[in-house]
Amino acid sequence: MKRRLYFMLPDVPSARAMLDELLLARIDERSLHFHAKEGSLPRDMPEANFFQKTDLIHGAEVGMLIGAFSGLLAGSMILIFPPEGIELRTISLLVSILGGAVFGSWASGMAAAAIPNSRLKQFSEDIERGQVLLMVDVPYHRVAQVEDLIAKRHPEVRFGGVEPHMPVFP
Repeated sequence: MKRRLYFMLPDVPSARAMLDELLLARIDERSLHFHAKEGSLPRDMPEANFFQKTDLIHGAEVGMLIGAFSGLLAGSMILIFPPEGIELRTISLLVSILGGAVFGSWASGMAAAAIPNSRLKQFSEDIERGQVLLMVDVPYHRVAQVEDLIAKRHPEVRFGGVEPHMPVFP
């Protein structure tokens, strides 16, 4: 189980120093994600990807639930009021639920891909002013160790919180 930690760094040189220290502390580079103003990060620093910058995952999850519920209602109506001459079974209910979930997930995910990540909203003003957001994905048992390391070596860094439930994907 991993936790995502958020830290606001004052500038890109501080982010570079933090990257080096976390790599020396045996934090995998795939677990480090920097988010800054467009074009301000060097190419060799691990930048946050599309899934971390947008609300795509959350939107797809919500759309799946709403779509499945809508499919359940539509399938129930078809079973209760079947068209004449057509015999429908329970399989039609399952197909409508699955179809609704897939369509809802797709439609909502497409809309949410254009929306910035709601979890990062609290950091958006600082990012626009030139600061750098660091997201670190660490195992639960190393959370305190990483927080202590950063607090001792970089007092200028502002702790942004812990995401309690980090999704497995991505």
